[in-house]
Amino acid sequence: MTTDVADVSVIVPAYRSTETIGRTLASIAAQALKPARVIVVDDGSLDGTAEVARGMADRMNGIDLVVLEQENAGAGAARNRALRAASTEFVAFLDADDAWMPEKLDRSMAVLRQTASELVSHDYVMIKGETESYINCARHFQGHADPFASLFLRGFIATSTVVARRAAIITVGGFDETLPSGQDFDLWLALTANHEFRFHVFAEALTRYHVIPGSITSQVANRHRCNLEILGRYGRVTGVNMFTSLKTMAQRAAIIQFQTTQAYAAQHKWTDALVTILLTLPTLLLVLVSFRLKASHRPDCFQEDA
Repeated sequence: MTTDVADVSVIVPAYRSTETIGRTLASIAAQALKPARVIVVDDGSLDGTAEVARGMADRMNGIDLVVLEQENAGAGAARNRALRAASTEFVAFLDADDAWMPEKLDRSMAVLRQTASELVSHDYVMIKGETESYINCARHFQGHADPFASLFLRGFIATSTVVARRAAIITVGGFDETLPSGQDFDLWLALTANHEFRFHVFAEALTRYHVIPGSITSQVANRHRCNLEILGRYGRVTGVNMFTSLKTMAQRAAIIQFQTTQAYAAQHKWTDALVTILLTLPTLLLVLVSFRLKASHRPDCFQEDA
């Protein structure tokens, strides 16, 4: 390991995070390879999140800490705000309720250099209450002949594991602020669909991902709608011909319906779960019909001078 400083800005969107932001920032301060800067964007919190974050300034082990505030506009807008404020070659993402292992940045930068990639990510540990589970993301990347198609199907890049070249993110337009959910998944697809950019997922669990009740990922209806919209954007670039693209799109649609049903069942919303099951076949048919239509446009939400 090294004690050098990496040309990296860590982007931390925060919303009502007074109880977790200290842990998150402490995990950055504990990195063996220090980032040059941490940019926290408080997305309209009313609980003192920005003040708690600023209170960590003297405990960042020399890392520059910037705390910005904006009216509530969503995680995508908060990340874009931080991207505009960043001046480093690379950016890393860490949500305000997650934490990094001490060697995370050191290992990520090493893999990024070794693989000449624009984006790298890795496995993580998911924490639900007292339960911890190892989430093996690298197997989906390594075990598929077409890593992009595998990413499209499984969405195995977790935002709090990502380090990427800032210029590549700007090139594809940043995070889509029009999506209330799935902005990160959409961005990773936009990056990896670009054949000029390389990505790599390696098999080390260097992030602790905390599942928080009421988080964006727990808002089932929003996630379901946005996943279907993203399906329409990228489905036709997942195969070498029309048949493989249609097959992959149908598989992704089925996965979305299944995951939505599971999520509703976990919340004991049985009517919503049943409706989702009944709509599976119509959804698959809609996917097949939409294949013949023009893909929806991905907006460019990144502006340097905003």
